[in-house]
Amino acid sequence: MTKTEINQLVAEGKMLPLMEEFYTIQGEGYHKGTAAYFIRIGGCDVGCHWCDVKESWNAELHPPTYTEEIVANATKHSEVIVVTGGEPLTWDMSQLTKGLKQKNAQTHIETSGAYELSGEWDWICLSPKKIKLPTQSVYQKANELKVIIHNKSDFRFAEEQAVHVNDNCILYLQPEWSKKDEMIPLIVDYVMQNPKWKISLQTHKYLNIP
Repeated sequence: MTKTEINQLVAEGKMLPLMEEFYTIQGEGYHKGTAAYFIRIGGCDVGCHWCDVKESWNAELHPPTYTEEIVANATKHSEVIVVTGGEPLTWDMSQLTKGLKQKNAQTHIETSGAYELSGEWDWICLSPKKIKLPTQSVYQKANELKVIIHNKSDFRFAEEQAVHVNDNCILYLQPEWSKKDEMIPLIVDYVMQNPKWKISLQTHKYLNIP
């Protein structure tokens, strides 16, 4: 198959740049503690300086894999499938979620929302970034808003983002891992003063699992 043909299949969502896939415990947000199969899609141009998977940014490093193969492998392991990145909405997610739904899987996505929503999702975790703000389609459908707190100004950013999501969206503040000792006391105090927010922790890192 030529590179042009592969690029066309990727553009159609029939192939995706698969970085890694693994069965683990969801560590963050509403579904923390739940067994889930993670599909990490390569490619991201949002570029958060504290990103802990910067190797995902360059999609060229991750081989295009047939979406039907990704679906078949994922659904062998779990009914809960979490699609993350990178930024998965860089690509058309329609074929992936269609295949997962046909296997009766629950489809979850973790996204910055920087691109228009594609695919059919049971749960959308929106984690917006200042560098490239979410699209309206993701704001409207988000089930949880998870704002990473790296410094004090991020509390203001969190409130700015909370205005845009739907009324049923659950609001989370999560300390950036390298600053957690400094930020957790501030987050605790903030949530006690602003109880519409909840605290999310990266529990998988405390558990020392992927």
